[in-house]
Amino acid sequence: MNNVFDLSELYGLQARLDETIALKHGTSYESTKDDRLLALLVEISELANETRVFKYWSTKGPSNKNILLDEYADGLHFFLSIGVALKTKKFSYVIQKENLSLTKHFHELFALISKLIDNYNIENYTKAIQLFLNLILSLNFTILEVKDAYLKKLQENYKRQENNY
Repeated sequence: MNNVFDLSELYGLQARLDETIALKHGTSYESTKDDRLLALLVEISELANETRVFKYWSTKGPSNKNILLDEYADGLHFFLSIGVALKTKKFSYVIQKENLSLTKHFHELFALISKLIDNYNIENYTKAIQLFLNLILSLNFTILEVKDAYLKKLQENYKRQENNY
């Protein structure tokens, strides 16, 4: 399995969506930076919630794979948007399995995003998105499944803009 995820196409698609939204709503990357960072945390929290990995009090398993992919795609949208805002030049990532429990993987991801919030720069962004992309293997997704989920969510987001979501 090729574990290299080339995000260059997705960054371009995200930049176009961001531009559509900015023109419609009169916003900019600067004026929405804090909102995007909070949205990223919320979307990753929603993903963690759907995995149910932390719900030690429950015997119910995780949500189905399509729901997990949909939540992952939401997080990817905000990661890409932040990368566009920061003018990232790194578009290709080697996806690696983390030697962490899924719960600890989420802990580490939240910690790295907190560092990004405190010090908004490309170095902290790159570390955080790498750990987010490594979730692909921890969640037993393929890169193709994630890309397809992103493209599906992209179309949904354009429809939402057309319908004044």
